[in-house]
Amino acid sequence: METNPIRVCELIVGLPDVNVLGVEDDGSGLPLRLHIESRGPRPVCGECGAQAEVKDRPVVELVDLAAFGRPVRTVLRKHRWRCPDPECPVGSWTGVDSRIASPRLGLTDRAGRWVTEQVGRCGRTVSEVARELGCDWHTVNDAALAYGDALLEADTERIGKVTALGMDETLFARVGRWRRLLWSTSIVDVTRGVLLDVVPGRGGTEPAAWLAAQGDDWRSQVGVGDAGPVQPIPGSVRHHAARSHPDR
Repeated sequence: METNPIRVCELIVGLPDVNVLGVEDDGSGLPLRLHIESRGPRPVCGECGAQAEVKDRPVVELVDLAAFGRPVRTVLRKHRWRCPDPECPVGSWTGVDSRIASPRLGLTDRAGRWVTEQVGRCGRTVSEVARELGCDWHTVNDAALAYGDALLEADTERIGKVTALGMDETLFARVGRWRRLLWSTSIVDVTRGVLLDVVPGRGGTEPAAWLAAQGDDWRSQVGVGDAGPVQPIPGSVRHHAARSHPDR
């Protein structure tokens, strides 16, 4: 059992290579504010190899996972470095540790991964997850999109071989004062019952672009297509519409 107070804090925080500076509790149900800083060797300039100097210590506040029933904000004290050689073109740069947080996102890395699973795998709404973390809708949605896109790009075998392709439009949202209708088109592997992708609109432009991006070899193996509102690329899919579409 660990009894060293500093190490106990590090274990509870669970972030790599950080010093725990303190915990701030403003009470009244406000989030706990966990103050940390990165630790590690002093970097060298990538241009001239000189050992970097600390220019300043910017602070960024990140939404983190809730702890012990309380929302948490991790306050990261960063290092902004500079090359000591005034003639060096590099100038200054800010240290980035993607294990703590990805650039341009308002959540820690672990929180970003967690919200992506909650929204993508568990089917929870962005608003529900945002309420649990005590943050705004956009913070959660931006992270879910960023991590979700990375997962899709990394899963190169996600689409695979498709012999029967289905497409169907769905009313996605009503927006604005006049409740303008926004549509999306789902692209499905009918044989396996797997959703392959979702593209905007209910016309043929976006689905046709998606089909074109898959390449000739992939399209040539599709023998049956229920295109719904979408006309397939001529010569690429032998189209057998299972039903007519009201727009036709």
